Amino acid sequence: MILSVNGHQTYCYTGGKPFDATKPTVVFIHGVLNDHSVWILQSRYLAHHGWNVLAVDLPGHCKSAGEAPSTVEEAADFVAGLLDAAGVQRAALIGHSWGSLIALEAASRLKERVSHLVLVGIAYPMKVSPALLDAALNEPMKALTMINVFSRSTLAAPPSALGPGTWVYGASMALGRRVLASNTQVNVFHRGFQACDSYANGDNAITQITCPVLFVLGAQDQMTQAKAAQPLIDKARAGGKTVQVASLPVGHHQMTEAPEETLFAMRDFLKTP
Repeated sequence: MILSVNGHQTYCYTGGKPFDATKPTVVFIHGVLNDHSVWILQSRYLAHHGWNVLAVDLPGHCKSAGEAPSTVEEAADFVAGLLDAAGVQRAALIGHSWGSLIALEAASRLKERVSHLVLVGIAYPMKVSPALLDAALNEPMKALTMINVFSRSTLAAPPSALGPGTWVYGASMALGRRVLASNTQVNVFHRGFQACDSYANGDNAITQITCPVLFVLGAQDQMTQAKAAQPLIDKARAGGKTVQVASLPVGHHQMTEAPEETLFAMRDFLKTP
């Protein structure tokens, strides 16, 4: 589905089902050098089980036009514009990595317009090493190799992810190359990492949300270590938020390394009042 958001065409994958304004809506937000396709199992399941799905390509990424966000705050503004463009008054937000920071910031601004918040592979602060920032800018293929080694705890996807025998490392490398090549004006790799590294409003944002929050963390995650999410978890609980935590024995790509466990955690959490 194509929506006009802030004057630019924005692509949203709907999970193979037409958008129906009478159904509840969930928005999926991808991370750095990813697109809507990283949510393939989770988005299709929810779309076929009573939800509107808007799995978005962020501006300046793949099928979406517009300026690629340079900060988490800019991307959060985009999410608000997306809901307005879709005519959605209230939605659940699900974000991975950079997308989790975007979802957190958007939820803190949108308040009651967000029904549920799912933060997959989150850390705060989400600092990026200077070496990786430099490589993303000057040697992006080297940086892409680095993050795909650090991100993965398995080289073979479970059957329900992308199909038996899928080479998840190779598929992720190919996706990264495609996303990087989709924007010839801006290095979305380096820009996304800079946005993660510079985001400084997480402590405040978690106190401003008004909805239940689920943390989906990878025990073997080397990109955003699970322990780096604990301060946000503690702050949310201290503020009286409804908090759930799903710890999975995988790395940074929970959606393909533990696709069913990630899906079921989301599915069950979305039933939370």
